[in-house]
Amino acid sequence: MNTYSMGEIEEGKTSADFEVVVTETMLETFEQISGDSNPLHTDVEYAKSQGMKDKVVYGMLISSFYSRLVGMYLPGKYCLLQEIKTNFHAPVYVGDNLRITGVVKQKKELFHRVEIDARILNQDNVKVSSAKIIVGVLK
Repeated sequence: MNTYSMGEIEEGKTSADFEVVVTETMLETFEQISGDSNPLHTDVEYAKSQGMKDKVVYGMLISSFYSRLVGMYLPGKYCLLQEIKTNFHAPVYVGDNLRITGVVKQKKELFHRVEIDARILNQDNVKVSSAKIIVGVLK
């Protein structure tokens, strides 16, 4: 876990990234937690009938990796997630290897807030999601 303080964060320079392979267990656990049993996420044949190559991983499951990005890496320990705007650009499937990246775009010292531009790319370097994240940096 990183421990960036406001004084250590630099606009355009402070960044972090990590990788995750999406598993069937993640999909099943998210279904149990969320109660979302939409067949697009649970039924291969239905997903294929809708033009997908397999069951589609939940967008909110993918978005949860942004929480890991800020809570563990950027800024890490001193993070208080305040706002997130997420966009989805392409479907994610079980077995996809995702690279989650973020870079500090703006720093507001007075309010101890940082704006982070984040994105998620799959193993084919296709952007599957992007986000603007605002976090407070605790003292």
